[in-house]
Amino acid sequence: MKTITLSFLLSLLAAVCCMPLSQVTDEQLAENYLKKFFNLTERHGPTARLGISPMTKKLIEMQKFFGLQITGSLDTDTMNMMKKPRCGVPDVNVAHFSTFGSNLKWQTNNLTYRIENYTPDMSVEEVDDSIEKALQVWAKVTPLTFTRINSSIADIMVSFGRRAHGDYYPFDGPDGTLAHAFAPSPGIGGDAHFDEDETFTFRSNSGYVLFMVAAHEFGHSLGLSHSNDPGALMYPVYSYRNPDTFVLPKDDVKGIQSLYGANEDLIPPGPSPPTTPDACDSTMVLDAVASLRGEMLFFKDSFFWRIYPQSNIPQQTLITNFWPDAPVNIDAAYESSQSDRLFLFKGRKVWAFSGYDLVHGYPKSISSFGLPQTVKKIDATLNNPETGKTFFFVGSNYYSYDDTTKNLDPGLPKPVDETFPGMTSQVTAALQYRGFAYLYTGPFMHEYSLRSGRLFRVLRNNYFLPCTNF
Repeated sequence: MKTITLSFLLSLLAAVCCMPLSQVTDEQLAENYLKKFFNLTERHGPTARLGISPMTKKLIEMQKFFGLQITGSLDTDTMNMMKKPRCGVPDVNVAHFSTFGSNLKWQTNNLTYRIENYTPDMSVEEVDDSIEKALQVWAKVTPLTFTRINSSIADIMVSFGRRAHGDYYPFDGPDGTLAHAFAPSPGIGGDAHFDEDETFTFRSNSGYVLFMVAAHEFGHSLGLSHSNDPGALMYPVYSYRNPDTFVLPKDDVKGIQSLYGANEDLIPPGPSPPTTPDACDSTMVLDAVASLRGEMLFFKDSFFWRIYPQSNIPQQTLITNFWPDAPVNIDAAYESSQSDRLFLFKGRKVWAFSGYDLVHGYPKSISSFGLPQTVKKIDATLNNPETGKTFFFVGSNYYSYDDTTKNLDPGLPKPVDETFPGMTSQVTAALQYRGFAYLYTGPFMHEYSLRSGRLFRVLRNNYFLPCTNF
């Protein structure tokens, strides 16, 4: 094992406070979380005398980092975020990609790694493959190379351990902290440790995919700290993604290339690095808009934003973080007040969710709504809870579905502009709100009275989804 002084260790990884989640109260969990990831310290002085506690200040800092509603209190969404499985490295910078500092990078581009032991959850071959592919995620976009060695001390030592495992930073049992890694430096710097109390998998999302956890940790091993971009690999919270189709997001590419530069070798053409959608992009065309139990949901690519009734600050997250069984790049969505379900449409299939869970029997064909086989996809949906009707927009026409009788209304389809005058473009998303229908077409939306069909205003699509990059 490499050696290093404790004082320098503390500069690489914040001290941790570990207790099993099941044995702590929410208040204890929150205090431990903020100490571990946001450097909470008990202080006395002017701030405390003014009634703003160190705990409140750190709660606000944490809520800003994760794009939560800023309350400074332990509300439900904040506690849910604290309980999500994540990396054990602190969230030291509130920014998109960030680094530990220009001096904390490798001074050579040719690095070695060694796998010291193996998890019994996977075969030796699966662990070897996962670790190699996780390193190649970074090698593809930089001049870095990684050579495996089977003895001696490597730049990046990979190991599995549980609880106290020899580095002053004990793991906390199942869930919670999944792994941690140390920034580049002599000794333990660069090493990556994985919590053996977790269930690691090769491809299945029934546990934690080792490839995804390792690719994140190796970002730390190379000098990156956390990003608050929810689409970034270096976002601190674990997200399942298919290892066979994973492409390093643009935020991470920018971060690692700021340290090591770009890979100048000829790279075979492939998918472009995905970019996290930006609510401040005035040209953005949303995939779908829906309501859910008083919230507004705005879908784009693999993401959606949530707008709460008591706040207009959007919280952005991956669709699969909320609904693990959901499709991405959806076509349409709506909430049925009759069944208290959220329906997501993609192609000729529909998914129904009750809370976080996929309803038994789904996905189904969209023909289950009585739509003809000629309908290949639905462009947008609009549910009116007052009438119990749902409009399915398909091209320049729409179908009306009765949520109570579970049948299409007769005499369909009808031209959209027959019911919504002036709407001659394709409807790309739709939302019902306070007696008005909002039909989106590209980056604009048309506001109609649901009772009279009268057009009131044409608005930008950021009317409900505000830009918060101030």
